[in-house]
Amino acid sequence: MALKLQFLGAAQNVTGSAHLVEAGGMRILVDCGYYQERALRQRNWEPFPVPAEGIDAVLLTHAHLDHCGLLPKLHKEGFRGKIYCTSATRDITQIILLDSARIQVEDVAYKRRRHAREGRQSPHPYEPLYTVEDAEACFPLFSTVAYEQPAAIGDGIEATYYDAGHILGSASILLRVGRNGESRTILFSGDVGRWNTPILRDPTVPPEADYVLVESTYGNRLHGDNADISKRLETVITETVRAGGNLLIPSFAVERSQELLYHLNELVGAKRIPPLMVFLDSPMAIRVTDVFRRHPELVDEEATALIEDGNDPYGFTGLVMSRSVSQSKAINQVKGTSIVIAGSGMCTGGRIKHHLTHNIERPESTLLFVGYQASGTLGRIILQGANRVRILGQERTVRARVEQIDGFSAHADRNELRRWLGGLAAPPRRIFVVHGEEDSAAEFSDFLHREEGLSTTVAEYRQTVELD
Repeated sequence: MALKLQFLGAAQNVTGSAHLVEAGGMRILVDCGYYQERALRQRNWEPFPVPAEGIDAVLLTHAHLDHCGLLPKLHKEGFRGKIYCTSATRDITQIILLDSARIQVEDVAYKRRRHAREGRQSPHPYEPLYTVEDAEACFPLFSTVAYEQPAAIGDGIEATYYDAGHILGSASILLRVGRNGESRTILFSGDVGRWNTPILRDPTVPPEADYVLVESTYGNRLHGDNADISKRLETVITETVRAGGNLLIPSFAVERSQELLYHLNELVGAKRIPPLMVFLDSPMAIRVTDVFRRHPELVDEEATALIEDGNDPYGFTGLVMSRSVSQSKAINQVKGTSIVIAGSGMCTGGRIKHHLTHNIERPESTLLFVGYQASGTLGRIILQGANRVRILGQERTVRARVEQIDGFSAHADRNELRRWLGGLAAPPRRIFVVHGEEDSAAEFSDFLHREEGLSTTVAEYRQTVELD
């Protein structure tokens, strides 16, 4: 049985997820992600390593940009197959792609104006990677699947989606390939979530797999206790109020923003923080929150109980949804302390950059990170203690207080990934470690081999392996 696997992204890095399976005369791409690390962004502009028109199907694990963000480009280059995903993933992905397209168009226009003022030329063409029209053109290709219901992808090939507990609609995908009475299974973890977190159900572990591709974002680290999150958030808010500044929270529009609202709702309801204006300054996060409300069947028992009692887990007194640019600009005219939740989560674009220009040089303000900051991103640079950073073309001194709460992570840590793998009925023939920075991937691979006796390999970019 000829079965090949090629790693086309998220190999010793954490964005650009893409894995190609060749089986039964078909080429199946699992995820088609956008690169967000500054050093790797040029890959977004390169032609796909495999001709797009030769790919028969895309299996999408979830709606984060680093897993879905190059779908419009794939379509532009000739892909015309189906994109399989859960219904919530489809809904959120379409929001994500439209927002990504708008940001790219806006960034190109802004850069063109700025370079004209500065009298210099860009080394790259003033063109977005794709437009809103390009994003919309791939929407008819989406085909939705239900959890734990095998979907036929081709002759003798089926995919089963299992709830990964990472974001709404996220999945680990078990791909089964059968030929001449034989079969092989490859399990793609996608991004694995955590147990006992608000809103989402716990991850579901598939029953078996011959081969596993497992993420390793936090493969060499352990998270803190989830119970500490509300207390830490309360402390940061209280101290910022006392200092008289604003609290800026760069946040991913999907899951992180909704989880923040959930915790703030709890703090406001219990009167553990003073009355404040809280701005969700992200049209995308607002639209995604609406998707959460449309899919109550995907949330856990605690969130379900709130909904059934008539409480909105994502709303509270003082919350303002900032949809328009004018509403966003007006936030910086508000006197006193306010909380601003804005994208992007790694400070690589979006409205958070504009709020940073108003607050990063104010020692009374706080910048709170609640998500993973990839290498080379502005968020990572700030978090590592840089004294000066470049924001929207200008050098700024970092005087604001910088804080981080790790417990918000939607990624499983080392022990949680071990728990997820331990749910398989039998050890896989081989595990490929993906979606982690070089050190994290290598250390997690060694950990699994040393502690569990598993056969592990750290995937390399564009590496091809034959699976027997």
